[in-house]
Amino acid sequence: MEFLPTLWFILIAVLWIGYLVLDGFDLGVGMLMTGWAKNESQRRVLLNSIGPVWDGNEVWLVTAAGATFAAFPHWYASMFAGLYIPLTLALVALILRAVSIEYRGKAQSQMTRNLWTWAMAGGSFVAAFAIGAMLALTTTGLPLDEFGDRVGGPFAWLNGWAILGGLAVVGISLAQGWAFLSLKTLGAPREAGNRQLRRYLPIYLLPAALWAVLVVLRYPKVMSWAMLAVAVLGLVLAWACSARRMEGLTFTGMVIFIVFGVGAIFVSLYPNVLPSTLDEAYNLTVTSSSSSEYTLSIMAVVTAIFLPLVLAYSAWSYWMFRQRLGEHHIPESAVVTPV
Repeated sequence: MEFLPTLWFILIAVLWIGYLVLDGFDLGVGMLMTGWAKNESQRRVLLNSIGPVWDGNEVWLVTAAGATFAAFPHWYASMFAGLYIPLTLALVALILRAVSIEYRGKAQSQMTRNLWTWAMAGGSFVAAFAIGAMLALTTTGLPLDEFGDRVGGPFAWLNGWAILGGLAVVGISLAQGWAFLSLKTLGAPREAGNRQLRRYLPIYLLPAALWAVLVVLRYPKVMSWAMLAVAVLGLVLAWACSARRMEGLTFTGMVIFIVFGVGAIFVSLYPNVLPSTLDEAYNLTVTSSSSSEYTLSIMAVVTAIFLPLVLAYSAWSYWMFRQRLGEHHIPESAVVTPV
């Protein structure tokens, strides 16, 4: 296989993994706004815990889509044309979630505030499920013909793989959300995070583990099995440390599980980028769907210059807002009266 297409396949896999690790806990915390928080004070703690970083975390998703468009235009065209319904749902949900974060604090009545709270929770759930469904179908295949066009109606994508992938990312997001809250907050959210992970972590991650194992069984490779073994060790580490209230190691174990579990899926998928369920001859590969070598070279140079800057800024943001947050840090709500 050619070097540059393979390099960009690896970089896109890294971007998706980074998105699941970082924006995963944002989506999980968003779902917990109604799934756990019982009062306004708790909801404001949850919202403020992700406030400084949520929009930066979404950059990973935008960059992953943009890199796919530039590096593998045929992959991008077939994937987004074949999955335009879950893509639209994900975009609407992400927009609704972003708007709810910005406008919830400006609500002039409790009913309006409650509507924005449910918009955030619902948007987080739908976005996680739709993105998971698209990722799962990318790794397991769509009914593509020899031209890369989807065969079948608008819901030809809706199958067991889509549901499994959706549940996998929802489960990852909830587990990441709890792990982040146990690491970032004080009081009730921290206690609830430790308790939830100690009791239910394997259940949260079961769909993701099943997805990874089934893909590796379908495209078995030695490296994939080795990465799955490391992912299992990460899960064991996270579960064991959650029982001992070692929140930093719990979050680290979760990251290891996601990095190596999702990494195993991409390693198994290679050299395909989007399999066809109609005929293996129609599979899109890293070479058949990539841009020209010149385009990939220019992209590599630009990435080498700006990616370290983005990573440095992200690391600085997390460091600056590293302190834990509790209900006693949240000021009283102010009533906004229109002039």
